[in-house]
Amino acid sequence: MKCWLIVPAAGVGRRVGGDLPKQYQTVAGRPLLSWTLAALAPLAAAATVLVVSPNDPHIDDLAEEFHGALPGLTILREGGASRAESVQAGLRWLGERAAPEDGVLVHDAARPCVTPAALSAVWAALATQKEGVLLAQPLDETVKWGAEGRVVRTLDRRNLWRAQTPQGASLAVLSEALALALAEAPETVTDEASALEALGLSPALVPGEVSNLKVTHPEDLALAAFWLQQQGRYAPCA
Repeated sequence: MKCWLIVPAAGVGRRVGGDLPKQYQTVAGRPLLSWTLAALAPLAAAATVLVVSPNDPHIDDLAEEFHGALPGLTILREGGASRAESVQAGLRWLGERAAPEDGVLVHDAARPCVTPAALSAVWAALATQKEGVLLAQPLDETVKWGAEGRVVRTLDRRNLWRAQTPQGASLAVLSEALALALAEAPETVTDEASALEALGLSPALVPGEVSNLKVTHPEDLALAAFWLQQQGRYAPCA
């Protein structure tokens, strides 16, 4: 079974702010997306499909750097209005090249600190888990269910996990799940696991790492640089 990767990167990430979409904002001297692609290299996927918007004004200037970060990268200019639509475009591209039983993992463009160990673990799990897999981290905070600014109840955190990426399944299963979810309830498809769940499947949880953060808010850019330094991938100038 071959492994294929999809990296949806057609969004703009408005919560981060700034003049550029968050995947192109600078972290430790390089575009955030460049770090993410480099982090995926140890997986040695058969191909990685970077899905960007058809009218992306930045990709041409950065394509050479991205290819250098991850040799063999394919840039697909068919991204949609939502993450799920971009992933679906990547699946269509893979449908002409990969076998139905091949594994497909999807990774957030804004998760630059995923480790080789985490990638290895999620890929090993996918080889045996027919209902799909995802990296996730057990919650260690107390979690409240709220309404109108007040606590309704406290949730049992023993069964709560914070979803991360990569997530995936076989090409055939993931394509079916995403097509069904987008047709019936597109607003519920916040990640690949939610699409698999809508198909009646129970993806396997693979314990992830706290360093595998998703850059969402402005302060996350500095936090990503911190983890890159801790991982030995970045050394600040003296």
